[in-house]
Amino acid sequence: MGDTRLTFKEMCAKFDVTPRTLRYYEYIELLTPDRDGRARHYGPREIARMTLILRGRKFGFQLEDIRQWLLIYEHEGTEAQMRAWVAMADRQLAQLEDERRQLDEAMGELKSLRDETAETLNSAG
Repeated sequence: MGDTRLTFKEMCAKFDVTPRTLRYYEYIELLTPDRDGRARHYGPREIARMTLILRGRKFGFQLEDIRQWLLIYEHEGTEAQMRAWVAMADRQLAQLEDERRQLDEAMGELKSLRDETAETLNSAG
């Protein structure tokens, strides 16, 4: 990816994001493309950051958490970033487990209510 530079449109297409999303990530300083007049160019650093941002979003991380994690790399290096990542992942895994438990409970309750209602309909007809 050495000299790879993507335009704004290419960046949107590569990562399947809307122009609004890409502009927002720039606005909140997650991405800082090179500018040539009004044109934006995204180099390897920005492409790698976008990959990490979208991966973090997929796992349910808040943008501010992702930003803090990216800043750790810039200011403290790879090892500090990896330690922060492990801590963030542990917190997120606990949150996802809780959400899964709540979802399983809701699905169980809904299934029971559906079954009871279906049984009532079958015995009435």
